[in-house]
Amino acid sequence: MSVTLPLVATTSNRGIAFPETPPSGAADQSSNAHALLRAHLLTTIRDRAPVSRSELSRVIGLPRSTTTALVAELLRQGVITEAPGRGGGAGSGSGRPPTLLSLRRPDGLVAGFDFGHRHLRVAVASDEGHILAEESIQLDVDRRAAAALDWAHDLLSAVLDRAGVSLADVRSAAAGIPAPLNSRTGRVGSPTILASWADLDPVEELRHRTGLNVTLGNDAAFGALGEMTYGAARDLTDFIYVKASHGIGAALVLNGRLYRGSHGMAGEIGHTQIDPSGAWCRCGNRGCLEATVSIDVVRRQLEPLGLDPLNSDDMEHPVATKVLSQSGRTVGVVIASLCNTLNPEAVILGGDLASAGDHFTAGVRDSVRHLAQPGPALDTAVIASNLQNRAELLGAVACAVATPYAAPPA
Repeated sequence: MSVTLPLVATTSNRGIAFPETPPSGAADQSSNAHALLRAHLLTTIRDRAPVSRSELSRVIGLPRSTTTALVAELLRQGVITEAPGRGGGAGSGSGRPPTLLSLRRPDGLVAGFDFGHRHLRVAVASDEGHILAEESIQLDVDRRAAAALDWAHDLLSAVLDRAGVSLADVRSAAAGIPAPLNSRTGRVGSPTILASWADLDPVEELRHRTGLNVTLGNDAAFGALGEMTYGAARDLTDFIYVKASHGIGAALVLNGRLYRGSHGMAGEIGHTQIDPSGAWCRCGNRGCLEATVSIDVVRRQLEPLGLDPLNSDDMEHPVATKVLSQSGRTVGVVIASLCNTLNPEAVILGGDLASAGDHFTAGVRDSVRHLAQPGPALDTAVIASNLQNRAELLGAVACAVATPYAAPPA
């Protein structure tokens, strides 16, 4: 059964703008930020068409020069069209009417890939971002890179079959992976996170297996785009998206712009040390946040009672509620510091821990209220995603919709 979702539902005049970064090929992580910016520009054109350049610049909150450059790029690629506006009428003045922009919907479907530490999800969607078919599998993505990439091909074939379409119908794709990506190389930026991926070029590996050109991004960044497109961040310009699952990662959206850091690796809050004598982390340090709090840690804590953290009924057990609440409070210690520094409108929690029940979110909220300064503590909403653990996949789909790449011949 297909799931009908809007492409991008943000129509607030507090437009979302991602930093313009000239793309240098799909393997470059900077092209992901550029694609995110395009997604919101195209959405505004779609929702307000026909629209002038000046109105587009005002609504989305970009400088006129940036808007003009992006519009020129989109016109060259045939993604949008322009036509003379109609003059005359009351208050129209005697000047030449502006040219008006409209969206030319490109032919073809899109595909999205969400690689988690322990799962892979794949979807095929229409050119408007409506999900046509979706499949997932549980596997060790961290240690089995080749197997995960092979499964990406297999699941793509499965969703194409379910949707009754062929690979030739897919014009673009995007994939999120759970690791920092070096913006200069387009590869995993840490040899200790996704170690089996360290020597791989994920874009080339996916192209080899699927025949598709793929825009690569960090999973938390795609989670933020998913929330901005389909979820709780549709009207926000300053927020933190936190994926709390097998690892802990964040995406920082500041003044409508995704903050990536100098090498594209901002947001790795899971490797913030909270206990110098704590458990060893896969990054080589002790007492990191994700070594102390993760869905795996919660599962080990509840295993003696036979409780499954992914079973909502089990998570109402008194011990489970206590474990989830404490886990949330621990994550909230790190988030409270971010709130003091960044003063966001909201913190949106995604991933398995946020989906396990309200107690985790309540724990995070409790730490923010008690540990952040009074201003940020009162100003920041702490909410759980309502996208049912699919924000990263939906963000990949939204990115692919805004990408002009065409799939090469099969």
